This record gives sequence, structure tokens and C-alpha cells, in this order.
Amino acid sequence: MDWGTIEVSWGTRFPGDYKEFVAAYGEGAIDDYLAVMAPETHGEPGVETAYEGMQQESWNAEDMWRETNPGEAEIPRLISWGVDSSADVLCWLATDKDPDKWPVMVWNQDDARWTEYASGMVEFLCRLFRAEFDECPLGAVSLWGAGSPIFLHKNEEQRLRKAGVSPWTGEPDPYAGMFGE
Repeated sequence: MDWGTIEVSWGTRFPGDYKEFVAAYGEGAIDDYLAVMAPETHGEPGVETAYEGMQQESWNAEDMWRETNPGEAEIPRLISWGVDSSADVLCWLATDKDPDKWPVMVWNQDDARWTEYASGMVEFLCRLFRAEFDECPLGAVSLWGAGSPIFLHKNEEQRLRKAGVSPWTGEPDPYAGMFGE
């Protein structure tokens, strides 16, 4: 990743633990439930860019904030780094000048509420895997206390699917090729 170019385009640095995570693992999924996104170069609406991934989910998070906090004069900057199969969105509340101090914000779709967690992304994930919060912050408990979750890089998951193999079971995928993959 060219962090210099990415951070200039986003107008901010990214947290160190996140950059280390992306350097070690890349973009991908954890236990076929939580997708961890890598940043693309940030653009503005109307500019010829495909809006997807982190940028699109960040705009979605800000829209959800607007809907759940009507009348609030200013919307805080939310940068989404993860989404899950329960339609939850995991973000940073990116208001501090030091990105290593950004707390994690979770939009729990089931409860239709935002919750702030005073931790970075990696600490948040570790606490989730160890079930160290008072309750599971996500809509499903599949990662809650998971202990040894599996991370699969996005490219490896795509490679296995193209080969007709379920990336999560290693078994032949009965739906392989049905969706133009």
C-alpha cells in the first residue's frame, strides 16, 4: 500500500495498528462473517471514481449517523474499516488529530444504535474474539469468544471460489459458477 498517497487523499493518517494489520494480512474476511477493508484512494462525489469499499461504507456510516441523530448540527467524521454479515458497520470516530487515539464506533443494525469502544481496531477485534466486552457488540455472536478465528485474504477467497471450492469449508462449492464468478 502506498500509505502516503492514500493518507493524502483521505486528508488524514490512519491508525498504526490498522496499518500493521493491513501490512500483515491485507483485505479480507474473518470467519466468513466480518470483512476488513483496505483503503482505496479517496475521491469526492461526482469525480470519475468507483465508490466502493472503505469510502462507500464511510459515507453509509455518516448517513446512518445523520438518520439516528437528527438535528445534530455537525456530523463527526466516521471512517469505516469493517462490515459484517449482520449489516453492522465498524468505524473509527476520526475526530482526534492523533489517529492512534480514535475509538472504534459500531453501528449495530439489530439494535439500530451506535456504540463507542475506547480501543483501536486490533484491540477491539482481540476483545471480541475473547468475549471481553459486557455483551457482543455485533449483530451475531459468531465471532464472540471465537478464540481462533480464521482470516482469509480477499484474493485467496476469490481464487478458491473460481476453482469451485468453498473458501470456508474446503469442500466443493455446489453453487460454483452460478453467479458469473
